[in-house]
Amino acid sequence: MTTPALLPLSGRRLPPLNLGASAFPHHRATLRLSEKFILLLILSAFITLCFGAFFFLPDSSKHKRFDLGLEDVLIPHVDTSKGGKNLGGFLIHGQGHDEHRHREEEERLRNKIRADHEKALEEAKEKLKKSRDEIQAEIQTEKNKVVQELKKKDSKPLPPVPLPNLIGINSGEPADPDIRERRNKIKEMMKHAWDNYRQYGWGHNELKPIARKGHSTNIFGSSQMGATIVDALDTLYIMGLHDEFREGQEWIDKNLDFSVNSEVSVFEVNIRFIGGLLAAYYLSGQEVFKIKAVQLAGKLLPAFNTPTGIPWAMVNLKSGVGRNWGWASAGSSILAEFGTLHMEFVHLSYLTGDPVYYNKVMHIRKLLQKMDRPNGLYPNYLNPRTGRWGQHHTSVGGLGDSFYEYLLKAWLMSDKTDMEARKMYDDAIEAIEKHLIRKSNGGLTFIGEWKNGHLERKMGHLTCFAGGMFALGADGSRDDKAGHYLQLGAEIAHTCHESYDRTTLKLGPEAFKFDGGVEAVAVRQNEKYYILRPEVIETYWYMWRFTHDPKYRQWGWEAAQAIDKYCRVSGGFSGVKDVYSSSPTYDDVQQSFFLAETLKYLYLLFSNDDLLPLDNWVFNTEAHPLPVLHLANTTLSGNPAYR
Repeated sequence: MTTPALLPLSGRRLPPLNLGASAFPHHRATLRLSEKFILLLILSAFITLCFGAFFFLPDSSKHKRFDLGLEDVLIPHVDTSKGGKNLGGFLIHGQGHDEHRHREEEERLRNKIRADHEKALEEAKEKLKKSRDEIQAEIQTEKNKVVQELKKKDSKPLPPVPLPNLIGINSGEPADPDIRERRNKIKEMMKHAWDNYRQYGWGHNELKPIARKGHSTNIFGSSQMGATIVDALDTLYIMGLHDEFREGQEWIDKNLDFSVNSEVSVFEVNIRFIGGLLAAYYLSGQEVFKIKAVQLAGKLLPAFNTPTGIPWAMVNLKSGVGRNWGWASAGSSILAEFGTLHMEFVHLSYLTGDPVYYNKVMHIRKLLQKMDRPNGLYPNYLNPRTGRWGQHHTSVGGLGDSFYEYLLKAWLMSDKTDMEARKMYDDAIEAIEKHLIRKSNGGLTFIGEWKNGHLERKMGHLTCFAGGMFALGADGSRDDKAGHYLQLGAEIAHTCHESYDRTTLKLGPEAFKFDGGVEAVAVRQNEKYYILRPEVIETYWYMWRFTHDPKYRQWGWEAAQAIDKYCRVSGGFSGVKDVYSSSPTYDDVQQSFFLAETLKYLYLLFSNDDLLPLDNWVFNTEAHPLPVLHLANTTLSGNPAYR
């Protein structure tokens, strides 16, 4: 920490002496006697000047008196019989008595100032007897005190809230020794990723495992916010890596600071930080995570200060100034970003008793319900100033994906009581199936993208999450179509597995086409990379939970082996730039979501269903588990925001 420009001396500050190294070549840590003498002379002259100036001030009895914390000049009174004049209910004392009192006050003030100046001079002398190191240590101590006071101020106790019934937060140990061995392998991969981040990137947002140093992107702003630590906490906990969990908790308690001048992505910070902190709180019961989540949420609220209430994509954590991405359809907000806040914000209102978070996300929902939707589809862009759609581009992959996921999960998280969310989900899925879902010539079911009136026959890796979503939403679907949607999920899982299986590395590309003879294969060079993404494995896990078909565990194991073989380096795990190349190059980034999602879903895939059962937990889009809020077990029903 840098030394401040001013040294505190008894509440006053003096600029430090600017002495070059040549001034004290043999005694760098201490001030020489002659320098001390010069400084004392300066101090004495300054104090004498201030003290002398007081005596040359005009006689304050002849001017309006300034307040020095003494008795008020105006004294309420109604009796005019004692030599005073009553003006508007206040007594003004006679002139002689007034002058005498002022002289006494001035004498008392002179004595007080003289004593204060003598005390200051003595303190200055004492300070100058100390070495620079001692003075700097005192400065650091004072700064630490200020920081601790600010922390206490920010850490106001939150209202006690009964925790939902938390079931299955550990164990899940499989009886089958082969499955247990695979699960242990995933745990070892997690430890390799964490240990290297701990050694080479600690406190940074992410890790460059080949360069062995910290890494960050603009979604986290310019500050070291420890994104990997926050994102990985719940994975560490459910894997039983409790020493590593405590390391992360200690860093968060001491170092995670949101009062930084840094512009961050509202969406990314919500799903990774708030989601991660809330999950860590529910799993461990440690209050620090809840407190930090609420502090951060308060920093995101200014992003909603738009004419429509649709939040900006980016917000400065210190100033609260928001803006949108320049590339997003003439300054529009993005559907997947402003539509992926509901789960975390409902839990924030539940834990704080403050409906502001709930109201923000419900306002977004109400606005979307009023808007026309072309072909029943939600375009990816919405202008937060005008409330109008941007260009008509609809995707279940990037820019749209988690909006649909959160409609379903809002219903699940409410213990299936939020029927409004379920209706919006069902309507959206019906439109998606009608306009976006097709079968290729080779019989592969895929989800295309709607762009300006025509279907682009391309599917992104991000879109592969939808197989799991269809399976998760099958129960409770309209017209008794549960079997249909479970089958649709299985078909998407198969297509996405093919996108992996048709590569050299057995890892899926970022996007793949279904044009002519090309099926489930990337065509463009800039779509051939794999950056440790989780979506395909996420769908395998959901399909395993709902069908227990062993092929999903086998497919997951194939992916885990490929990641360990081609993405593992001595300093962690890295993405690769071309999954069709037998000698791939690395992108040298260990994404925080690799620890939060990819490894967590693999671990759950090889665990029993009693670990985080889906009747009790709902996973946010960053794979952070949040408990179902059964109304009978919560105070939600008593909160006017939820009526």
